[in-house]
Amino acid sequence: MELAEAKAGTADERVEPHDSALLAVDGVTMRFGGVTALEDVSFEVARGAICGLIGPNGAGKTTLFNCISRLYDPHTGAIRFDGRPLASFSRHEIATLGIARTFQNVALFATMTTRDNVRVGAHALARGGFLSSALTLPLAGREERRLAERADALIEEFGLKAVADRPAGELPFGVRKRVELARALAIGPKLLLLDEPAAGLNHEEVDALGAEIRAIRDRRGVAILLVEHHMNLVMRVSDQVVALDFGRVIADGSPEAVRANPNVVRAYLGSAA
Repeated sequence: MELAEAKAGTADERVEPHDSALLAVDGVTMRFGGVTALEDVSFEVARGAICGLIGPNGAGKTTLFNCISRLYDPHTGAIRFDGRPLASFSRHEIATLGIARTFQNVALFATMTTRDNVRVGAHALARGGFLSSALTLPLAGREERRLAERADALIEEFGLKAVADRPAGELPFGVRKRVELARALAIGPKLLLLDEPAAGLNHEEVDALGAEIRAIRDRRGVAILLVEHHMNLVMRVSDQVVALDFGRVIADGSPEAVRANPNVVRAYLGSAA
C-alpha cells in the first residue's frame, strides 16, 4: 500500500517508457489558449491490461483520449503505441495501427442497419483499394465477403443477430452501445478506447457491461483504456487505475491503492476524510 501510494505521489518524476508497454504516455502537455488541459502526463498500459482513467469533470480525460486518437497534437511530450511514436502516423492511420474507440454519445449511422454499421468498422481492414472496388475486380469481391463474414461473426458474438437488419436508430440505447462495441472491434484492435461506456445505462446494464469488458479482454487479449465516472465499474474491471485532476496524474496503481490514495479522496470529496 505504501509503495503504491509512493508511486502514485511521484507524478513529477519522469519515468522512461518501457519497450514492453503497449501504450506509453510520456510527459504529455496540452493547452487551449491560456488553459492547460493536460500537464506532464505520464503512464503506461501493458499489453492485454484493462486500465481505468478516472477524475472529476474537467480533469483532462477526454483531452487525453483525443491525443491518443490523434485528434489533438500535444504541445509537449510523446505518446508511443506498440513501440512507435504516434506522431509519426497520420490520423487516418490510427485504426490500421490497431487503436479503436467508442464515444460517450453513441456515434452510429442511424439509418443504416446494425450489420452495415459493423461492416463500416471492418472496412479499415480492406486491402482492395478504391480502383479495384470501382472496377469490381475479383479482389474487391473477396474483400467484401471477408469483411461481411467478420461483421456477421461479431453480430453473433454480441447477441445482435435479432436486430442485424434493423436500422441502428430504432434500437434501444443499451443495444446501440453493443453495436458500437462490435463496430470498434471489427478491426481487431490491440487497444480499445472506451469513452464513458456506462453513460445512460441502468444498473443491470452496467453489471452486464462490466462482465462484457472483462470478456472482451479475455477472449481477444486486447488492452482496454476506459474513461468512466461509474467508480464501482472501474474498480471492478480494471487491473490498473490512473487518476487525473486538473490535467495532472495524481495516482497510478492498483484499484485498491488508487481508491485509498488521499490525493484521489481529496479530488472527489474535497477532504482527506
